[in-house]
Amino acid sequence: MNAIPTALPGVLILEPKVFGDDRGFFFESYNEGQFEQATGRAPRFVQDNHSRSIRGVVRGIHYQVVKPQAKLVRAGSGVILDVAVDLRRTSPTFGQHVAVELSADNKRQLWIPEGFGHGFAVLSETAELLYKTTEFWFPAHDRSLAWDDPALGIDWRVAEAILSDKDQKAPRLEQAELFD
Repeated sequence: MNAIPTALPGVLILEPKVFGDDRGFFFESYNEGQFEQATGRAPRFVQDNHSRSIRGVVRGIHYQVVKPQAKLVRAGSGVILDVAVDLRRTSPTFGQHVAVELSADNKRQLWIPEGFGHGFAVLSETAELLYKTTEFWFPAHDRSLAWDDPALGIDWRVAEAILSDKDQKAPRLEQAELFD
């Protein structure tokens, strides 16, 4: 596994070793030992999620203020633009984001530690997102941040975003409940 640092310390692009031939391919999407060697930690994953969305869907920016989740994200099919936003008020990179294209073809994964918001946009006709979390989903602690907040400056690369009701009503960074 190759770990590539991003502009946000702790957020990493992970490239697995892929073994392929004319029959197809194989790769380990998660190996605790390799993950620990690449990132310096071996998280305990408690939940594995799978979503499917159509082109133009933007989901996020989501996070939990209590019982925060770290996430290991990849595209099982299609192409997504995956985004992590630093929501730790005391961080030197507070309010900054990274956006990484993840696809079934490139097999890249994004490691997003606690204290970051997460969102993605679907760039292909459909995409399936697979992600592991280090904490369970707790609806009472679930928060959203406005995907189109100008303070974040995220280019989602979609012509017209398709949003959930929750994401349409999400507050901007200046009004959101965040991490210290």
